[in-house]
Amino acid sequence: MTDQKRPLSGRTAVVTGAARGLGKSIAEELAARGVNVALLGLEEDALVKVATELPTDSRCWTVDITDDAAMARVAEEVPRLMGPVSIVVANAGVAEAGPFLDSDAASWRRVIEVNLVGSAVTERSFMPHLLDTRGHYLQIASLASVGAVPMMSAYCASKAGVESLAHSLRAEMTHCGVSVGIAYLNWIDTDMIRDADCYSVMQEIRRHMPRPARTTRSADHMARRVVASVERRASSVYVPGWLRSIQAVRAGLPGVITWVSRRELTHSRYRATGLLGVGGRAARASGGFRDRD
Repeated sequence: MTDQKRPLSGRTAVVTGAARGLGKSIAEELAARGVNVALLGLEEDALVKVATELPTDSRCWTVDITDDAAMARVAEEVPRLMGPVSIVVANAGVAEAGPFLDSDAASWRRVIEVNLVGSAVTERSFMPHLLDTRGHYLQIASLASVGAVPMMSAYCASKAGVESLAHSLRAEMTHCGVSVGIAYLNWIDTDMIRDADCYSVMQEIRRHMPRPARTTRSADHMARRVVASVERRASSVYVPGWLRSIQAVRAGLPGVITWVSRRELTHSRYRATGLLGVGGRAARASGGFRDRD
């Protein structure tokens, strides 16, 4: 670290799901702080556009993060072409909503594969490099990691899973000098969330949340807070900050959510959404299936 005002300057970071949304904003924020960014994702044209617009020596790889062999190849190429990797942000994620029994099994499974298995493949591929650089791994989690809600079983299960995965990884890596952080984030203004808001099931979920929990914030705002946590090698970051208080009462959340659901959701029927947003459609195509009509 040669610049105290820009402690990340000159480093190489890997960001998954970097073609759009939060991943794109994180890549832009890292690059603004002098970081060379390896952008990973499924949408080649969008990735190329992001890479060419960044002010640092950044490159992109079109890859499915659930593909072990493909990710292993990328993990070999990135340090060879860009230098030692000292930051990894596991951001890639997809979502779907709707009643569990009415959901398309392949779509439901794809959420788990991308969000949870994809994060594990990212860790397995790049952790050897972070061990060499004593670097920092950041897992993007969610309010859904702390409090599961009805009609979002796959997303909540996957985000609870990545939280536990990151905690376990931190305990394993602490003696090696690798730090592991978790980002607990609320609703973000991305195409996935804008698409979600078109469905009655998502409108109903958000309507029953406390007003602060419904608020949507820009991807750029989230990215600034996330990257600041990377600079500090923080074990956690909560955006908005009040989410931290949820940890103190999380044991009681299932009962409260069940009580509200019993009163408010039992007489309504909702259709499953399938994978949401442009990124969801890319993940669906990469997974080799079509959502049920």
